[in-house]
Amino acid sequence: MKIWVDADACPGPVRDILLRAAQRLQVPTVFVANKRLSLPRSELVSTVQVGAGLDVADGHIAASAQAGDLAVTQDIPLAALLVPKGVVVIDPRGELFSEENISERLSVRNFMQELRDSGVMTGGPSGFSAQDRQQFAATLDRELTRLLKTRT
Repeated sequence: MKIWVDADACPGPVRDILLRAAQRLQVPTVFVANKRLSLPRSELVSTVQVGAGLDVADGHIAASAQAGDLAVTQDIPLAALLVPKGVVVIDPRGELFSEENISERLSVRNFMQELRDSGVMTGGPSGFSAQDRQQFAATLDRELTRLLKTRT
């Protein structure tokens, strides 16, 4: 089991929670980004710097993640690739993507993209809050505990 992190847009508090979880639970964690990342040295934490370009980090994660792994991303198309593979996918606000909700989330995302492309101002996501941080930590803990139990 590994944790895969779409690190290009990962909020700092989420990164910190993931680093602590990797150490506490002894789970290898891979941060993938198209820029250089500065993370604490650890045998359990690694970084992969991919080339510049749209969705290059996503492509690396999609190709590398396996059933039973966990991924953290706010990229819904990436989540839609991972969920059918049996990868547990959480967004940085703690929402769990599943077989039951990923199609709807992808449809809404695509509709909002069409609105933006046609010039409609849709606004962006709200700022990352303490509640988001708590929700992410709780979801991560619950899903890692579940995955680690099924692994043994």
